[in-house]
Amino acid sequence: MTTEKLLATCWTTAGDAAPDGEDLRSPLSLRERVEAASAAGFTAFGLLHADLVEAERQYGIAGIRSLFADNGLDHIELELLTDWWTDGPRRAASDAVRRHMLQSAEALGAHHLKIGPDGEDRPWELDVWAEEFATLAAQCDDVGARLAVEFLPWTNLKTVHDGLRLVETAGHPAGGLIIDVWHTERAHTPPAELAKVPASRIVGVELNDADAQVIGTLFEDTVHRRRLCGEGSFDLPGIITALRTAGWSGPWGVEILSDVHRKLPVQEAAEAAYRTAAALLA
Repeated sequence: MTTEKLLATCWTTAGDAAPDGEDLRSPLSLRERVEAASAAGFTAFGLLHADLVEAERQYGIAGIRSLFADNGLDHIELELLTDWWTDGPRRAASDAVRRHMLQSAEALGAHHLKIGPDGEDRPWELDVWAEEFATLAAQCDDVGARLAVEFLPWTNLKTVHDGLRLVETAGHPAGGLIIDVWHTERAHTPPAELAKVPASRIVGVELNDADAQVIGTLFEDTVHRRRLCGEGSFDLPGIITALRTAGWSGPWGVEILSDVHRKLPVQEAAEAAYRTAAALLA
């Protein structure tokens, strides 16, 4: 169907787990998820930190590395670090996660670490954030990984332009963006704007779809009602063309978050996510 590489983001294979749950951990073993992703055709894989901790307990870091290698997954994404910009107890907790993610990225040969903005959209200073981002980007660079921030329309980094301003102000070559099409569409960013993003600043792309109508808050809608690629209202062909114009050639992440998707057996969920995205990319 396509020669493009596709990445199964963490939530696409997580089964009955969601970002708004009390326990973020997937009820499935990493082996089940990795084998389902590989069988579907994915050659890249995303893992949430909470699941990384569980998997390390079960398999050890060498065992995780072998699982990925044995299943042909050679491009690994680790997520999601928050509170990397702040101080006090929240920063102390964030720093503990940061240290583990950096160690794991090095041990697994991960391609990048994904970080989030401030979900509560509190007042912030660009220079402070840029300095923190540059420090973290340098730490990622030291372990052979890149750093990617994902902008979200309900946070302090609402658009691709906000994300780019942070990354460019920070100035570190290892730093860049995750461009999730759900967030560009919900922020009403025209595909033509994506074509102008410097290729060097795109670390990852995530494909998915949704209905035109938002139900509930943006956060509720993104967690519970995403659709498979091509089954919603997004101009995915236009978006993909724009990102290719910008210089992106993959791996293309597929991030499906929905009540329907997470109830499916993981093999079925992975297969549907791969098939629908691959059809668009072909």
